[in-house]
Amino acid sequence: MAISRRKFLGWVGAAGLSTVLSDPASAATTKHFEGHPDSLGVLFDNVLCIGCRTCEEACNKVNELPPPDQPFNDLSVLNQKRRTTTKAYTIVNRYSSSKGPMFRKIQCNHCLEPACASVCFVKALKKTKEGPVTYDASVCVGCRYCMIACPFEIPTYEYDKVLEPRVMKCTMCYPRVIKGLLPGCVDICPTEALYFGKRKDLIHMARERIRLHPDRYVDHIYGEHEMGGTSWLYLSGVSYNEVGMREDLGVTPASQLTAGALSTVPMIVGLWPVLLTGIYAMNKRREKIAERETKIAIDQARESVSKKAVEPKTEEDS
Repeated sequence: MAISRRKFLGWVGAAGLSTVLSDPASAATTKHFEGHPDSLGVLFDNVLCIGCRTCEEACNKVNELPPPDQPFNDLSVLNQKRRTTTKAYTIVNRYSSSKGPMFRKIQCNHCLEPACASVCFVKALKKTKEGPVTYDASVCVGCRYCMIACPFEIPTYEYDKVLEPRVMKCTMCYPRVIKGLLPGCVDICPTEALYFGKRKDLIHMARERIRLHPDRYVDHIYGEHEMGGTSWLYLSGVSYNEVGMREDLGVTPASQLTAGALSTVPMIVGLWPVLLTGIYAMNKRREKIAERETKIAIDQARESVSKKAVEPKTEEDS
């Protein structure tokens, strides 16, 4: 993804002008998006999860990621708290809870109104009608605003790649989904702790499980309303903060929370090349004026010297 400085400035300039001349950026919207009616999602039930890490292995294979430092059958990694990386789109952590060991799968939650997409002024990140939030590395300029904006701290960046760094995260196996296939992690889960389907059906299923087993589940579907709702939903047998999940996020979409500050980013970044161009033009004008004045002074000096050279000498000069 090596690009020239001129091409980059052209991109950000276009982004800035589109902000000035066109409709407001999506980050500035105040309208709550309920999601596409038939959008898809995944329900994760930590009561059924056994921490086997087969979902990690499937994700690694499907996305053709480098092999991990420790093999997937090595469960000693569960003794440490991990997060997603550029080489691992999903990970499983183990937590000590009031009901004993519990596991949580961590990956992109694919928000209905993703903050990462709302702050991306080149639209490298997009929410699809199917549900997944996808990423286009070919247009990404590496600003990493998506990493700052994400309330779940999911996007990671290839700092070790100088020429073609990318933002890396789970895509809910979008290439498979549009072909009618299951996401890799869902397809391999041996206990059906992961269930894929229409988001509205998953919510209904989760409510039924809570109704039928009130002693087994917390009466709350995480992701139904958090940050405006997510395509990845959770059921838990203990409070969500016991498995490392934030319960203070509220229901306001992240895109609305970032609208005040980050919606102006495209304008600032877009106008910056214009400002630099103006400064450059003024400096060049100043240089031309100085050059012209110097040339005039030199011509006058030469003319004066030439005039003295042809003038006849007087007795006083002798």
